[in-house]
Amino acid sequence: MTTHPAPAHAPEPLIRDMTIDDCEAVATVRVRGWRSAYAGLMPQAHLDTMSVTEDAERRRGFFTEANGVVNVVAERADLGVVGWAAYGPYRENGARLARRELYAIYVLPELTGTGLGRALMSEVLARAASAGYPDLSLWVLRENAPARRFYTRAGFRPDGAEESFEVDGVPVPEVRYVRPLGAR
Repeated sequence: MTTHPAPAHAPEPLIRDMTIDDCEAVATVRVRGWRSAYAGLMPQAHLDTMSVTEDAERRRGFFTEANGVVNVVAERADLGVVGWAAYGPYRENGARLARRELYAIYVLPELTGTGLGRALMSEVLARAASAGYPDLSLWVLRENAPARRFYTRAGFRPDGAEESFEVDGVPVPEVRYVRPLGAR
């Protein structure tokens, strides 16, 4: 992962609730984020065939469901939507539980390391804590060292749980991280 320092004049991001009008921009962030973060960690053919248009359509479908998912975006006045995070009910064996899970946090690859991810994470943690949830968990690719460092810096710790999912017939192992939402 290449990081790029923010120029001294870079505008502060606005972290706000996602709207349905943001679906195309969020899909762009997500697809570009996957292609950058997961290159070499999952089949390249899968990453190459990801479609912003198809992902935006899925985002619109998810967005209109009453599913308890909280979506926030990072927006810069000079660039528009440059990051996205989503959390909601913890998913286990297809069921949604009362615990909360961070599903996604992505920024445009060229803005990695500029503080946008930290700003999104701070917002997610504050919202989940103020809603009274005791902790937040997430799944991260076992081999994604930069993401694991990011989550560790944000106070998450691996809890020993591991599982894999398949991408084009290739197992992709993940580890679960958990962060208490009380005092750190």
